[in-house]
Amino acid sequence: MAVATERQDPGPAAAGVRRGGAPPGPRRRGPGAHGRARLIGAAPYLLLLPALAVTAVLLGWPLIKNGLLSFQNLNMRQLIQHLTEWNGVDNYRETLTSEDFWRVTLRSVIFTAANVVLIMVLGTLVGLLLARLGSKMRLLLSVGLVLSWAMPPIAATTVFQWLFATRFGVVNWVLDALGWHSMAHYNWTGGQFSTFFVITLLIVWQSIPFVAINLYAATTTIPGELYEAAALDGAGTWKSFASVTFPFLKPFLLATTFLEVIWVFKAFTQVFAINEGGPERLTETLPVYAFVEGVGNQHYGMGAAISLLTIVVLLALTSYYLRIVLRQEEDEL
Repeated sequence: MAVATERQDPGPAAAGVRRGGAPPGPRRRGPGAHGRARLIGAAPYLLLLPALAVTAVLLGWPLIKNGLLSFQNLNMRQLIQHLTEWNGVDNYRETLTSEDFWRVTLRSVIFTAANVVLIMVLGTLVGLLLARLGSKMRLLLSVGLVLSWAMPPIAATTVFQWLFATRFGVVNWVLDALGWHSMAHYNWTGGQFSTFFVITLLIVWQSIPFVAINLYAATTTIPGELYEAAALDGAGTWKSFASVTFPFLKPFLLATTFLEVIWVFKAFTQVFAINEGGPERLTETLPVYAFVEGVGNQHYGMGAAISLLTIVVLLALTSYYLRIVLRQEEDEL
């Protein structure tokens, strides 16, 4: 009686043994596989090349030209006669030994610190308010914030000039109507502190929307269970903010403060357009000081040197701030 047996497939390993006497080794990649892997690894850097090229052309090249200009004695005579007079580091020496430069530098640092503190405190409060409002009121407030943020700086400056005008300004009219009759024709740009008050209001008003809207977006990432647990533990509003909200928002607040320091320190349009650094150049910050010395007084080499020193001061401020942030992160770890 014949018995039918099922034929088993020897499999690829057995076939390899039968044909070549040894099992097949691992599959080797062809010469093109390494090239493709290398291309895939370099893809992110290749995608960055257009942006880096544009940055180098629009920022790097003007910075190099400005650096070369800072070592020249350039005024209207040299421009008209197309002369290039190199004077070495005379522009830097004259600037660094000038009391006006250090006075303006101190003024710029104090001005930046005051504005950044106000922006961060008020922006945080408005952002937390957005998180507490209902959908309709939140939408209304968000639209108002976006409109104030989107207004061009020169247009916003013009509006503030109208508001604080001496004769027909709304602010003076309101103060006069409230009983402060001495403010009826008050000149807000006639003194140093009153001019800085108007400039600070303008810069803070334009900066709060950025902080508030982004902070509200950050609050939406906080799990609601944490607030419920804090409420069960008897935490009030302040305790809940300190133990739940602030730890989650701390990275955002640190990064936003860093950006605001840069934005306020280099603010030029608002400071110059309000009163051109007046009265008597008492409200000049470093960007305005560089412009007035370079373009206003036609000392273009001197203005270039001051602008580069302004960048150095800004880098020193930001590096000091970053060192504090990194030290705090190390202490937390």
